[in-house]
Amino acid sequence: MSGISNLAYVVINASDLVQWEEFAVNILGLQVGDSNEESLSLRMDELAQRILIERGTDDDLAAAGWQFDTLGELSIFVADLRDKGIKVVEGDAALARSRKVEALFHCPDPNGYRHEFTVGPTHAPISRPFSSPLLVGGGFETGALGVGHLLTVARDYAASVKFYTEVLGLKLSDYIRDAETFPGITVDATFLHTATGRHHSLATAFMPAPKKLNHLMIELKSLDDVGLAYDRVQKAGIPVIATPGHHPNDHMVSFYMVTPSGFGLEYGWGGVVVDDDNWTIKNYSQLSDWGHKFAAAAHPAPDAAR
Repeated sequence: MSGISNLAYVVINASDLVQWEEFAVNILGLQVGDSNEESLSLRMDELAQRILIERGTDDDLAAAGWQFDTLGELSIFVADLRDKGIKVVEGDAALARSRKVEALFHCPDPNGYRHEFTVGPTHAPISRPFSSPLLVGGGFETGALGVGHLLTVARDYAASVKFYTEVLGLKLSDYIRDAETFPGITVDATFLHTATGRHHSLATAFMPAPKKLNHLMIELKSLDDVGLAYDRVQKAGIPVIATPGHHPNDHMVSFYMVTPSGFGLEYGWGGVVVDDDNWTIKNYSQLSDWGHKFAAAAHPAPDAAR
């Protein structure tokens, strides 16, 4: 089993923090934790931060934050990375404060973003419970499963899968091979899980794309919240990448929209949790059992997402 417990947070580099706040709060149902001229901290649950938007020009994924349950497990993991020849750097106190964790280390990903390995996430005061007036069904599916999942674009697909499995120690969930998205464009993807078993906390795919991040997925506890968000997206005129549908591998019912940074966001319900003792790795030939009709391409210019 992987030493990594879950994908605890993500860091996004974005050019328009005001637009991100509007999108996060009034479309997704997230709650602002802290904000200033250079960053926007977003909450999904009892933790003080799940998504950090930092000002920049990339409009792309900056870092994936992986959580360990104990300092001992983190220390063993970091030592193992160094034994494998990976350059691991200890984050300073300022970086730990920005990530709202007790301690962290980090290393580069082959595809241009950063992996951060952390322990001790900060919990918000009980006087500031997570609250969203948009959500009707119990909030987001986080907890031990983490923030959700990332699907990143591989520069070298085989090398990326090898790094995630042999270096980071993520476990194979399954594959989707040669599945068509838009006419003439096919996707080959590998799906990977951590110790707590969200079907995939990280997936990587070979596909034509200008960004490191294809999409971020966040999961709801109620299907009603997915449907209500779909209505909000349509009313706001936000481009829909894919209409509501169902994935065969993780069983997620979801739809995809364009974020203010141009990459996709999957908003879903009903994802599988892997039990490694009873799990069989499979290969699927289609992205969706039904629905998910592609309506717009991800990665337009940021203005197109507004």
